Amino acid sequence: MHCMLLGRDSTVTITSLEGVKQLATKLRNWDRWGTDDEFGTVNFITADTIVRAAKLVKRGKSFALGIGISKAGPQRLDPLTSRFNPIHLMIRTGTDAAAGAPSNRAFTRTTDDAIIMGTHTATHWDALSHVFYEGKMWNGYDCALVTGTGATKNGIEKYKGKLLGRGVLLDVARHKQVKSLEPGFGITPDDLGECAAWEGVRIERGDFILIRTGQIRQVKERGDWGDYAGGDAPGLTIETAEWIHKTEVAAVASDTWGVEVRPNATADCYMPWHVIVIPNIGLLVGEIFDLEELGEDCANDGIYEFMFVAPITPIIGAVGSPIDPMAVK
Repeated sequence: MHCMLLGRDSTVTITSLEGVKQLATKLRNWDRWGTDDEFGTVNFITADTIVRAAKLVKRGKSFALGIGISKAGPQRLDPLTSRFNPIHLMIRTGTDAAAGAPSNRAFTRTTDDAIIMGTHTATHWDALSHVFYEGKMWNGYDCALVTGTGATKNGIEKYKGKLLGRGVLLDVARHKQVKSLEPGFGITPDDLGECAAWEGVRIERGDFILIRTGQIRQVKERGDWGDYAGGDAPGLTIETAEWIHKTEVAAVASDTWGVEVRPNATADCYMPWHVIVIPNIGLLVGEIFDLEELGEDCANDGIYEFMFVAPITPIIGAVGSPIDPMAVK
């Protein structure tokens, strides 16, 4: 078993595009699993890691970590991302039936609906085709391989049947003894290592790391999403990319819109953490997870590890997938 429990380090803060490039090159995993690989760090998930994770189920208690999919979701009109909240349309309704709408069915009446939504609108995984680095995506594939018909390499469907294993909640907000971390609070490698030590949990190869900042709690207490989507937020600093590379985790997810701290520390590079971890490390990244109920339970029983299951919707060629992940204890 490969385990890591990291403590204090003296990582230098990165504030420039040049620093981002140096770290991206240093941590690059291209060809690590072969020139044809499209899984990245999901390769760390094995039959053994899944069996060990299944043994963590003791109470049969499950926690749904996805937010509801509705027009009242977190997205706001943003010219940079063009994201919007789901549009739910009813095709056939009960009121149609009550009004005697024509039907070719002598007795049976049904309802039907449709939804229009972005794959990154609510709780979701990012595909390895979601972010480019100098014209390349994960494993050196050319960005032009994502066309108007979808991703011909690194599509989200490649993860079908693979996303389950041991989950670990790093409740950084609770470790810091606050309800929620303030927007702009940068979570460092030291914070992650110290939080794991405080919880008494060891990070293992192939883990799904869920990081609670408490920002979803802020949303619930406020009663609206505000600038949650794309606004200032607590999150991971650029330097945590090295922690992720060392620990060999399969995935990192958080309760924020973009996992990394906002505003970014680099004025000349937008979302620098994403630029390093997705196209270079090959990391599976999850966003907009609701970790409140799970966080309360972990605090109550002192157990921060669990079976984690979060299958994708196998949309061929998609660069992301909506999900309703589950933790089981």
